[in-house]
Amino acid sequence: MEGVGSVAKKSVSVSLITLGDPDTLTGGYRYHRRMAELAPRNGARLVFASFPERPFPLAALDARDVWRTVREQDPDVVLLDSIAAAFLAASRAWPDVPVAAVLHQPPGGIDHGRLRTAVQAVLDRSVYRRVARLMVASDHLAEELARQGFADAVVVPPGRDVAAPDGPPADMRGGARAALLCVANWLPRKGILDLLDAVALLPEGAARLHLAGDEDADPAYRAAVLRRLDRPDLAGRVVRHGRLTGGQVARLYRDCDVFVLPSTREPYGTVYGEAMAAGLPVVGWRAGNLPHLARQDREGRYAEVGDVPALAAALRALIDDADLRARLGAAARERAAAFPTWEETARTFFATLREIS
Repeated sequence: MEGVGSVAKKSVSVSLITLGDPDTLTGGYRYHRRMAELAPRNGARLVFASFPERPFPLAALDARDVWRTVREQDPDVVLLDSIAAAFLAASRAWPDVPVAAVLHQPPGGIDHGRLRTAVQAVLDRSVYRRVARLMVASDHLAEELARQGFADAVVVPPGRDVAAPDGPPADMRGGARAALLCVANWLPRKGILDLLDAVALLPEGAARLHLAGDEDADPAYRAAVLRRLDRPDLAGRVVRHGRLTGGQVARLYRDCDVFVLPSTREPYGTVYGEAMAAGLPVVGWRAGNLPHLARQDREGRYAEVGDVPALAAALRALIDDADLRARLGAAARERAAAFPTWEETARTFFATLREIS
């Protein structure tokens, strides 16, 4: 029963247009899956309509079929995923219901070459000018959009909370003084090669590095990482976990000592927030959204992009000084407590869409 003076939420049905398989292992896809899971608790329904993955920009040829799927879903609001927005730039078949966009990357995307980035940026911006509302995943991304003329984006960050740890506590150090954790798909911008070079600069027995994430995301980069792992200076220093469940990743957060991800371009960096919430100091490059999440020498440490010796020095300081590690970890946990949970993210997400429905 509604309380006195309360107003029932208007239900809202959302069709989210994305690219490829919604179960893909990336932060953006995971964000959308969590919103779909939490939709019923927010008086909402979220379903997916996907462009097939084809060489850019051929997926645009499927726009008519995607719109047909959306109309069959009969939504109150259509939501465009930033990885699919460009494919609708030339379409004239937009529906009569309000359209919004959710951005996990800037116009032009990331992980592309210069030509595609330039072309896609033009297409993306043309689409964003047509929508009723823009939602972005971070303050960093909102600032980048504002510089491109989109000053009123609503920031709806991902949640900080993770699944319950899968299994009892375990020794992740393996005889070393500290256990380092990196959760990232093997892509060039994630900086796995730089991280391996930094770990190789550490004294023998200083740290054991745990790598978790999709190792097949970029075949050429995977081959380069494997070649680097085969060199003698990393013997016995690195443990590969590959793709893991949420509970397995949570176990690594719980059992490791320091989180490190030297990504050159992280629009949000969900894993930074998760690691901080678990009480881990975070280390990376001074790039992307990391400086918005963790402050230098307060919740973590970062080095200038490409300065591998400085990255190694940041890691060594935390490895050698357990008190410093504990102090930054406690501060990280405290700061992360102000980040939203997934439940809070979902409330903001659906309230924003409900406003335009």
